[in-house]
Amino acid sequence: MQEKWWHNAVVYQVYPKSFMDSNGDGIGDLPGITSKLDYLAKLGITAIWLSPVYDSPMDDNGYDIADYQAIAAIFGTMEDMDQLIAEAKKRDIRIIMDLVVNHTSDEHAWFVEGCENPDSPERDYYIWRDEPNDLESIFSGSAWEYDEKSGQYYLHFFSKKQPDLNWENEKLRQKIYEMMNFWIDKGIGGFRMDVIDMIGKIPDEKVVNNGPMLHPYLKEMNQATFGDKNLLTVGETWGATPEIAKFYSDPKGQELSMVFQFEHIGLQYQEGQPKWHYQKRAEYR
Repeated sequence: MQEKWWHNAVVYQVYPKSFMDSNGDGIGDLPGITSKLDYLAKLGITAIWLSPVYDSPMDDNGYDIADYQAIAAIFGTMEDMDQLIAEAKKRDIRIIMDLVVNHTSDEHAWFVEGCENPDSPERDYYIWRDEPNDLESIFSGSAWEYDEKSGQYYLHFFSKKQPDLNWENEKLRQKIYEMMNFWIDKGIGGFRMDVIDMIGKIPDEKVVNNGPMLHPYLKEMNQATFGDKNLLTVGETWGATPEIAKFYSDPKGQELSMVFQFEHIGLQYQEGQPKWHYQKRAEYR
């Protein structure tokens, strides 16, 4: 197998809000990241995984995207993004974008149009039902939210402000691939794909992760966007066992470069217990 650049890459995650503030407003931004590229290069960093910087109401730290092709004003402008990509390239550092295509913000133009006009094509970009089943949100409570205007429920496996996209809609998939190519054409080094194993969900059958259409969708995405390019693609796959994880990254499958596989995190998890546990320092000794 031919060696890829990312086989030996040193990837550094940057959470923009807290990394470097360039204008004194107390919020990290894109110019701030650019100003630290020499420092990152000195550390030996060869790729930056950039947490979401898209236009967003920030209900979920930018993972609720209102416009995939615009930059949130708190982080700067598209010109700032272009400069970051260009300056990083001069230092042999690639920018990896955080790609969130399981859901959008409820303030995305697609969802707004779908709510305002139930007969619009955008309505079918999301998952609507007359009656909800008992699926639960990862953020607690029902995964269904009632829309009074239309009298239907929409699916949201995260915040109610993050409606899930309907990947069965071919036109939606093409819109997503066009957006991905927009960023690829700007010269990014790849994508980290948020909860990508959920895009093949079948809510009526309560299939959430690793649905039967997941891998066909990823193959289609590969062919339509990054497949013939030297890019890193990393899938976040909470529902994947080590055996299932291999299907994503097998070069013969033409899907993704690699995945995050989280099975080890649940080994000591206890149902009903909080994420954080207080433990006295002495107990570590």
